[in-house]
Amino acid sequence: MIRRISQKIYIGLIFVFLYAPILTLMVLSFNASKSRAKWGGFTLKWYSQLFQNQDIMEALWNTLAIAGLSALAATLIGTMTCVALGGMKKRSRTLIMGITNIPMLNAEIVTGISLMLLYISLNMRLGFFTVLCSHITFNIPYVILSVMPRMHQLNPNTYEAALDLGASHLQAFFRVTLPDLMPGILSGFLMAFTMSLDDFVITHFTKGPGIDTLSTKIYTEVRKGIKPEIYALSTIIFVAVLLLLFLVNYTPREKGPKKERRL
Repeated sequence: MIRRISQKIYIGLIFVFLYAPILTLMVLSFNASKSRAKWGGFTLKWYSQLFQNQDIMEALWNTLAIAGLSALAATLIGTMTCVALGGMKKRSRTLIMGITNIPMLNAEIVTGISLMLLYISLNMRLGFFTVLCSHITFNIPYVILSVMPRMHQLNPNTYEAALDLGASHLQAFFRVTLPDLMPGILSGFLMAFTMSLDDFVITHFTKGPGIDTLSTKIYTEVRKGIKPEIYALSTIIFVAVLLLLFLVNYTPREKGPKKERRL
């Protein structure tokens, strides 16, 4: 009895430490006063001012555009890499997978500085394109590690059977292999999108003047004091992610006997 109660208290404390800062941020987004230590009444003016703030909306658009484009490009390149690795020998595949793990184990500040020096040596102007290329670079390993386990679960006989039945290599890939890889591809895309949305260090070193993402915008706002509009934006992002998780994880149970499929 005591052990069960202590376990519930321990789990409760974990959730308190995880979500208490987020709840505090959400409460501050409805505070009429700019002071974080004083409650000035309930208001929605920070949400209305959020959509009128051009700097924040531009940073939000840059963040979503870079995250979406980099996730799409990294998913395409990572999936093609996994398909190519599936036809390699074990020694070569192990070597390439070891090289793939290096960017994930490497410190982000090292990756950011090295990419910045590369762009400068190539006389490239730091801006939207360099940030996009940098995000694609560090997103590819996450996609590969998400798709590769699914690649190991494929049955090679189905692909060979499709070829024997008259399908071309492209038809067999898109109709047999790709549907089996789709769960890993989707998880890799979501992982890449999340990592790009959250990145600050690499973006800080590879962005040029005149372009900001949410992470770099908030970093510059800390020196002057974070505006309440940032609280409102963070609340909207948290609620959107929470609703997305509920929609993805909610699967209605089928009622009644299952209907037999006709062959």
